[in-house]
Amino acid sequence: MSQTEDTTARHLKIQQEQDAKDAKKQKEQQDEKPQGVQAGAREQPTDLPAQHQDKPGTEADLQLAPRFMAPDYKGSEKLQGMATLITGGDSGIGRAVAVLFAREGADVAIVYLNSHEDAQETQRCVEKEGTRCLLIAGDVKDSGFCQQAVDQTVNAFGKLDVLVNNAAFQEHAESIVDITDERLQETLQTNIAGYFHMARAAVPHLKQGASIINTGSVVGLKGSAKLLDYSTTKGAIHAFTKSLAQNLVSQGIRVNAVAPGPVWTPLNPADSPAEQVAEFGKQTDMKRAAQPEELSPAYVYLASPVMSGYVTGIVLPVTGSVGAI
Repeated sequence: MSQTEDTTARHLKIQQEQDAKDAKKQKEQQDEKPQGVQAGAREQPTDLPAQHQDKPGTEADLQLAPRFMAPDYKGSEKLQGMATLITGGDSGIGRAVAVLFAREGADVAIVYLNSHEDAQETQRCVEKEGTRCLLIAGDVKDSGFCQQAVDQTVNAFGKLDVLVNNAAFQEHAESIVDITDERLQETLQTNIAGYFHMARAAVPHLKQGASIINTGSVVGLKGSAKLLDYSTTKGAIHAFTKSLAQNLVSQGIRVNAVAPGPVWTPLNPADSPAEQVAEFGKQTDMKRAAQPEELSPAYVYLASPVMSGYVTGIVLPVTGSVGAI
């Protein structure tokens, strides 16, 4: 056998060995259900219930209760004595952030639409951490309400140190032609105008060391075929964050955003059909949706001057995937 024939035979042998390994691995993957990746302090759920809710969705009625208490997170007075306001704070990410803000020593005002039972549970959890909690029901589309919410917070706590813009409206659509003017305006006015209204009302009360944190989204970074209007607003939130950060940096006020990937909150069962909800988050590299308690520490980091005093204008991805931006 010539050297050329010998080399060709070796190449074929290597190929056949790899083909056999690939076939075996493919069969194993077909036989095994993909497992969600666990990399945090405690194991998180990987399977979600096939459940659909009427809007706005309630955390109390979710078949799998979202995890928001972060029992392994120990407070260390990072926000001691601060006054904070969180929109959409009755459930989901907002509730988890409220609990950790309180654990770090902050008083918390919660703005929410009308899920009173959820809001009262959030209040109970915040007060259990040892700080005050103010509940304010209303619609962030209304700029007058946003001003009233800020005023109520300042009157109750004497100041305002941190604003978290988190309230959102989401509804999927198969095609752009399905998105009526009414739907478009509901999404735009809630998700971006609501953030603008709250920030405008809050800024006159913010002093050096204060911060604004906006909730963006991974779909604002990479888009989403079925969430056209929602993705548009999340991209706008990211641009708003960077622009407002530039506007306020000379005053020592920081503005940042968190861009979550899929998170188990009432927002998604109140949007998608039940069968799609059961698959929510499976397409991430970690093969599962996050729990709210896996997002909330990022907000503490961005709110705390001792940790992020030199950080402004960033969009922090917490997505369960590599290469979010």
